[in-house]
Amino acid sequence: MDTIAERSGVSVPVLYDHFASKLDLHRRLLERTRNELLEMWREHLSGDEPLESRFPRAIEAWARYVEEHPQAAKMFFSGALGDPEAEAVHKEVQAQARVALGVLVGLEPGAENIAGRDQEALEMSAEILRSGLTGLAIWWIDHPHVERAQIVHAALNVVWVGLERARKP
Repeated sequence: MDTIAERSGVSVPVLYDHFASKLDLHRRLLERTRNELLEMWREHLSGDEPLESRFPRAIEAWARYVEEHPQAAKMFFSGALGDPEAEAVHKEVQAQARVALGVLVGLEPGAENIAGRDQEALEMSAEILRSGLTGLAIWWIDHPHVERAQIVHAALNVVWVGLERARKP
């Protein structure tokens, strides 16, 4: 907490006024990042426009978020290695994100063509999307010379195949 307070420009007591522990701070940061990402997905995937317009816009917004918040993305996507309590919190927050993303996937016409419409099937589809983009985000953080446009292009090329299939009866 000393290091966090120092880097934040506040005293340790002020930090403890807002967070009961380092684990509480970790949870709140994960939840904030999860909420920002889910709101970004909702904003860009919702609407009456064709998926061909909405999905690339959503992937672009996701890539912009990762580019503008690399530390938040790294924390959210990488986990809390070595700390069992933090790992449990991370797993819980990730599961909540997967359920919410599954709901968004289920709203798409043709979603049943991918895996079905039951909750587990939607979560599986969301997990494929989430884990693929997570891996790409972690890779990109380690390769910052790669331009966002190239990241978006790669993500769209890989993910779009499944989405195109969902649209066919």
